[in-house]
Amino acid sequence: MNILAIDTATEACSVALQLENVTVSRFEVCPQQHSQRLLPMVDEVLKEAGVSLNELDLLAFGRGPGSFTGVRIATGMIQGLALGTGLEVAGVSTLEAMAREVAASLNKTTPTNNAAQFIAVASDARMGEVYFAVYKADGNALTLEVEEQVCPPEAALEQMAAIANKPVVVAGTGWGAYEPLQQWLQDHAATPEVTVTLPNAIYMLPLASMAKERGDVSDAVNVEPVYLRDKVTWKKLPGRE
Repeated sequence: MNILAIDTATEACSVALQLENVTVSRFEVCPQQHSQRLLPMVDEVLKEAGVSLNELDLLAFGRGPGSFTGVRIATGMIQGLALGTGLEVAGVSTLEAMAREVAASLNKTTPTNNAAQFIAVASDARMGEVYFAVYKADGNALTLEVEEQVCPPEAALEQMAAIANKPVVVAGTGWGAYEPLQQWLQDHAATPEVTVTLPNAIYMLPLASMAKERGDVSDAVNVEPVYLRDKVTWKKLPGRE
C-alpha cells in the first residue's frame, strides 16, 4: 500500500512516504516553522520516490494530541491533499506513534525476548499537564492499556500504579518537563532512559495501514483532529477566564 503520512503536532515536523517496501522520510525539529517546512518536505519525498499524489492509496496525519496550532496545520494540509486527490485519510495518534517507535526499538534490541512490556507516553501539554497514555507492546502488537488523556503528572503516575513491578519503557517530553515524572524515573532506575521524545511520521505508516484495514478512515470533509482539551496553552490575564 502506498501511503503518505505527515505530522506537525509537536516541535517536530515530519513526512514519510511508503511505497510497497520502500520508505522515504524527512524529520526536523523546527518550532514555529511547520507551515513553512511541511509542504516542501512533502514535495521532497514525492520527488525522491518519483511518484505523484495520485499514485498513492492513502493519506495519514498526526491527529494529536499536541499543540493546537500544530495539529491544525497538519489537519488543514491533509484535508487539502485529500480534496485534491479524493484519497481517504487515516488519523493517527501522536502518542501511539511514539509507542510504536519504542516498540520497534525493543524488537531490534531484544528480538528473542517474548515478554510483553509496557510503554508509558507522557508528552508535555503545558499548563502543568501532560498528554498521557500507556500501551502494552507484545512483539509487533500494541494494546492501549490506559486511555489517551490530558492530566497532571501526578494523575498519570497514579494510573501507572496498575503496572507496578512490570517492565516499563517511557517516551515523550513530559518525563523531562515535570519534577514528579523526573523523580519517578530516578526511583525506577531499571527503566531505560527516554530516547523517543517526539512523534515521527515514519512510525505512523504501519498504524495508518492498520486503520485502513479496520475501515477507520474518512474523506477530506470528515477529517477530525484530537485536542483532548479545549483550554488555550497561554497564560490568561488576571481576572480573565
